Amino acid sequence: MNVTVDEDKCCGAGQCVLIAPEVFDQRDDDGIVVLLDARPPQEQHAAVAEAAAVCPAAAIDVTDGA
Repeated sequence: MNVTVDEDKCCGAGQCVLIAPEVFDQRDDDGIVVLLDARPPQEQHAAVAEAAAVCPAAAIDVTDGA
């Protein structure tokens, strides 16, 4: 799994951080997403996929990758 974020799209809702705090964080100054792990371990895949699905700004992209 490869994860990318589009900071320009991010609206700072924070759902990703609540769902997958090991993979996502937010900047203190404006709440914009910070990607902590672009290639999360298998045990995080379900949470990351859920975070991408619920992101109101569609700022998270998840692709399969070796």
